[in-house]
Amino acid sequence: MPATSKSELIAVTRKEWAKLEKLIKPIPVAVALTKDEEGISIKDIVGHRAHWIDLFLGWYHDGQAGKRVDFPAKGYKWNELRRYNADLRARQADLDWRGARDMLVDRHDRFFALLETLSEDALYAGPMKGAYNPWTTGRWAEASGPSHFRSAAKTIRQRLKHISQTDPAV
Repeated sequence: MPATSKSELIAVTRKEWAKLEKLIKPIPVAVALTKDEEGISIKDIVGHRAHWIDLFLGWYHDGQAGKRVDFPAKGYKWNELRRYNADLRARQADLDWRGARDMLVDRHDRFFALLETLSEDALYAGPMKGAYNPWTTGRWAEASGPSHFRSAAKTIRQRLKHISQTDPAV
């Protein structure tokens, strides 16, 4: 059930962030860089989540400034997320594990700072400016922050389990 107030949004963000942060902190480099059958690593998952926070922050600020907001990103449609995410992995190919974690922490901090500054009305009184749909800023924030933290943690736990079963040396 999505958050419907600033206090709920902040609580779920703190909760999901704490779980993800605790999960990724001890992951060694070799494990973080191990690719799955689709060529995706835990490092890629973490870099992806950091980037999506950047997207949300850009959407929010562009909408507030009255600029055109490209959802999900300039040159991409929602039904092209697979291509977008592949292009993102290519752009982040040189990102190392520490860089991915540091980027996620930095984006989380920026994200959380924005949440703390926004009023209840700014988050939930109406649609996010520039979003072209009825979702509130709070709903977009939840989808880009705590929901992404939750899905990342679930995927990373599955990956860690699979890695430990297939390669006990890692």
